Amino acid sequence: MKREIEIKTERIVDMLDREKLGGVLLNAQHNFAWITGGASNAIDQSRENGAATVLVRRDGKRYLLASNIEMPRMLDEVVSADDFEPTAFQWQDEKASPDILAVKAGSLCGGDIASDIAVAKKTKLIESKIGTCRCELVPDEIERYRKLGSDAARAIEKVIDGIMPGASEIDVAVRMRAELAAEDIASVVALVAADERISKFRHPVPTENRWKKTLLLATCAKRGGLIVSLSRMVNLGRAAEELKEKTEAAALVNSALWNATRAGITGAELYQTAAEAYSAAGFADEINRHHQGGATGYKTREWVAHPQSGEVVSTNQAFAWNPSITGTKVEETVIATKGEIEVISASSKTPPISKVLNGVTYRSPGIIEK
Repeated sequence: MKREIEIKTERIVDMLDREKLGGVLLNAQHNFAWITGGASNAIDQSRENGAATVLVRRDGKRYLLASNIEMPRMLDEVVSADDFEPTAFQWQDEKASPDILAVKAGSLCGGDIASDIAVAKKTKLIESKIGTCRCELVPDEIERYRKLGSDAARAIEKVIDGIMPGASEIDVAVRMRAELAAEDIASVVALVAADERISKFRHPVPTENRWKKTLLLATCAKRGGLIVSLSRMVNLGRAAEELKEKTEAAALVNSALWNATRAGITGAELYQTAAEAYSAAGFADEINRHHQGGATGYKTREWVAHPQSGEVVSTNQAFAWNPSITGTKVEETVIATKGEIEVISASSKTPPISKVLNGVTYRSPGIIEK
């Protein structure tokens, strides 16, 4: 953990040097989790900002800024004072001055202060610059990500094993959240569609609609700040040929994206890869009906591929592509390692759809027939 924090601090320091800044405040929940190696500053989950802030100074010095309410818990249960020097302030001062973080940072740093979100009027917002520091996963993160992917996939397996025809989409979502919670995972996105709603909506928020034949489950599952995305198609009995054909086509697009996701490739090039795959599969217009996903990590999507996307793939970066064709969807989370793709959310109980591209076999999730 110590080495992980040091690597990330070095990235921040390099960024501060380039931007000629004295320091940066990391208050957003996703950035706090990233810089601390998976810790949380969250209390109110409805907000992006957290209850404690990490300040990284241009010389690499790190501070933990928090009110006298939060500091004891932070040091007892969340982070170590050996890694982040504590700087506390009274809660009354925090409420009286919206600029208290900037004031504290200014007293600890020379030069201009930046921040990830609007924590004070006097700071420069540089979330996009911080995002470039987050993109390449370090070894400890990759191990935590693999475990998250495995645990999330197993939790969804349990949901699918336990649901019965007639269950409402809300019932399925409740089970999904509960099974994930049992693994200390939060379902920050929980989508469920039964039968006709799969074709009607790309983001099917669960309703009282009851499952008769075909079901789509999708989640973005979060633990330690990292997020895994996966979707599963379930069918009672043998799936219709049309559904199989569409899912095969979506798997072809998914495999084409996996095959193309290599360091140095831009989001625009990946979008073009998807467009060509949709066309080759006979569903050219489907790319216009939903985005195809993109980079992930500490946000459900760090960026989404589109025709003008200038973002560039890094080695050891996580991706969640989600190609869909009306009535079906394919989605897993992968890590683009050097020269290959590692799928971290695959399930042994989900039949794979294999596609061979450039001599490499890619296995996308197929339809689970109950």
